[in-house]
Amino acid sequence: MTPPLELVVARYHEDLAWLRRVPRNFVVTIYNKSPTVGPASLALPNLGREAHTYLHHLAERHESLAELTVFVQGHPFDHAPDLHKVLRALAEGSLTVPDFHWLGFLADTDDSRGRRLFVPWSKNPSREELDMDGFSRQVFDEPSTETYTFFGGGQFVVSRQRAQLRSRSFYAHAADVARDFPHAPHCFERCWDRVFGVNGTMNRLPAGAQTAYFKPIRRLTETPEHPDQHSL
Repeated sequence: MTPPLELVVARYHEDLAWLRRVPRNFVVTIYNKSPTVGPASLALPNLGREAHTYLHHLAERHESLAELTVFVQGHPFDHAPDLHKVLRALAEGSLTVPDFHWLGFLADTDDSRGRRLFVPWSKNPSREELDMDGFSRQVFDEPSTETYTFFGGGQFVVSRQRAQLRSRSFYAHAADVARDFPHAPHCFERCWDRVFGVNGTMNRLPAGAQTAYFKPIRRLTETPEHPDQHSL
């Protein structure tokens, strides 16, 4: 019998104490890519970052996926600070996901070479570009789109019904791409919704906008020294 809810964690060496607050409704599966593997973890080679981990799970568990699977990194909160709230809502049934749901608070847009976000990224000092067209042809057997709008962090919820529309062999091949293609994890980050055949940001951004925040902005008390101070 497949579980209704599963949390898949792609870990390297992150502290997983936060798992204590995960609702008991969830089966928790931890994939560990660090040299030291905990007793509750499944070991994987340290290749392809979280993209390879997710795709490995989708391939290996293709016929026994949970009704809803939440895929996150070992420290998910930089991109999804409200994760525990989302998990509780899923467990309580106040949040339903019929197919796919991005996790996070920032939707952004990049072009097919990564020139808007990836090239100037602080962790890309050599200013390398992405090859989304070559990546798309390998994964989807079709050319790239001009732009990609996505929620940063590569974390999401997907239903079993939606995930199983792709074959096990598709995910196994995609896992190989995640392992071998240059910057593949960043390419997957931009198109996880496309992996599952949906547009995960449709109607979520104002018309013509490239970026949208979905996190409350609290206006601080204005002072003469800081008249326009804001906080996210």
